[in-house]
Amino acid sequence: MTGLSQLGRFSEPALLILISLAESAKHGYAMQEDIAALTGERPGPGTLYGAIRRLEEQRLIEQLPEEDRRKPYRLTDLGAQALQAELVRIRAMASTGLRRLATA
Repeated sequence: MTGLSQLGRFSEPALLILISLAESAKHGYAMQEDIAALTGERPGPGTLYGAIRRLEEQRLIEQLPEEDRRKPYRLTDLGAQALQAELVRIRAMASTGLRRLATA
């Protein structure tokens, strides 16, 4: 399976895009708004579209037909699998970190 770590500096934006698309298909601006609501920070267009391009190359997301000159994207089955694996990995890491803090 393709991992998000292969995306280098785009791995965090890629994760946020996958989380956004897990809810429903969205175009770039809608993803920016959703990510801003989730994190408090809005990704810039270069970061967003760079990550989108890489996610498309890895077939984790796919573009849908244009709607009013907007290009919506959706999560693929492979993308859903990659997102789930990454979230499980993060949950395990966070759980260990929180447990270690509690004993410190």
